[in-house]
Parts: sequence; structure tokens; C-alpha cells
Amino acid sequence: MSIYQTIREAAFEANMKLPRLGLVLFTFGNVSAADRDKGVFAIKPSGVPYELLSPAKMVIVDFDGKTVEGDLRPSSDTLTHAVLYKHWEHIGAIVHTHSTYATAWCQSQRSIPIYGTTHADHCTVHIPCAPPMEDHMIAGDYEYQTGFQIIQCMEKQGLSYQEVEMMLVGNHAPFTWGIDTDKAVYNSAVLESIAKMAYLTEQIRADAPHLKDSLIKKHFERKHGPGSYYGQ
Repeated sequence: MSIYQTIREAAFEANMKLPRLGLVLFTFGNVSAADRDKGVFAIKPSGVPYELLSPAKMVIVDFDGKTVEGDLRPSSDTLTHAVLYKHWEHIGAIVHTHSTYATAWCQSQRSIPIYGTTHADHCTVHIPCAPPMEDHMIAGDYEYQTGFQIIQCMEKQGLSYQEVEMMLVGNHAPFTWGIDTDKAVYNSAVLESIAKMAYLTEQIRADAPHLKDSLIKKHFERKHGPGSYYGQ
């Protein structure tokens, strides 16, 4: 058995959740799972349909994006994952999809406004949208630069990747992350739901007000932090 079996299985199971949750079509997405002690992550192979995946087909890659183990080419987004793992030491999994509503917001180059308590339960700010990549970055190592596009947007907005675990990439698609694959996939599903709600909100009322600060604070803190009381 491979010494990477645990993350192979975690990455496989997480990838298989994406079509079940309606977050991907065909091969439009990927999940990776990291082993921090070994300095590697397992990621979906490029262009392989979900129904043909297995734990053995997950590719093991180091944090520089070099393949360590596997017979298939890793996802074309591998270098983006590698950059994020290398710079954000407290994440254990990353999800990238082209889910419909979140991607539509990316294509509009807009952050998702915080309109309601569902949003506030998970994030206290607008879901950030990184501006479209500069031409010189596109002409360079595109997927590698996408990682820095995400990091730089977070830094410019003064956001912590441990508090805001989701990001829209302008004209591209969403990325989410978390301490493990369960949390990263959960964040991806939540982001798609928030994106859909925000879209519908603006169709019903174009000038809908943002959620007031007191409700943002209440709903976030009842699920997070020392005074939280949501759940068992």
C-alpha cells in the first residue's frame, strides 16, 4: 500500500462529492488533499471523468507542483493548489469548481454582497472577487500565477485565509479551502448557495440593502468562537 493512501482516498472521496452536489459538469473541477508532514498533496488527474476515478488514479504532487507519485498528469490547476499550500500553512484541502452561480459572479467581476444571515453564518464580509489577471501574468506561468492572484487579493483586502475560506477569481471561477476535504467541499457548496441567493435577491430588488452589522455579528458568532451555541 502506498504511503500516500490516506490522502489518495480523501481526495478521491471529495472529488466524487462534487458532481453529487451539482458543483461540476464533466471534468470541470478538482479537489486536493494535503499531507503537511510529508509535504505533498493528492489531486485529481487532468481531464479524467469522475465516473472513471479511483483512489489509485489520484496524483501525488509536492508543494512545488512536481509529481511525486502517479501514472497520470495531475490537474491543470495543480500549480495553483501548490502555491496556496506553500504560502498558507494552515489549510489541508482545496476545491476548485466552475459551479454556475459562483462562476457567474466571477464573470461579472463582482464580489458577492452580504445580503442575508446564511452568508453571515459563514463569512462576515462580501465574498471577495480577485480582479482579472494582468496580461504579463497570463503570458507567464498562468496556473502558478493564479495562486498569487488569490493570495494578493486577500492581502490587499486585509482578509485572513483562515477566516475567509472562499474566493472568486475574476473572469475565471471559484476556489475554496479548509482544514480538511470535508470543510473545503462544504465551503464550495455553501459558496454556490450564497451566490445563487445573492443573484436572486438582486433580481427581486436591485437596490437590496446589505445585512446590518448587528445581524452579521450575531449570526457569525453564534456558530463560531468561544460563545457559539449552534449545534450539539
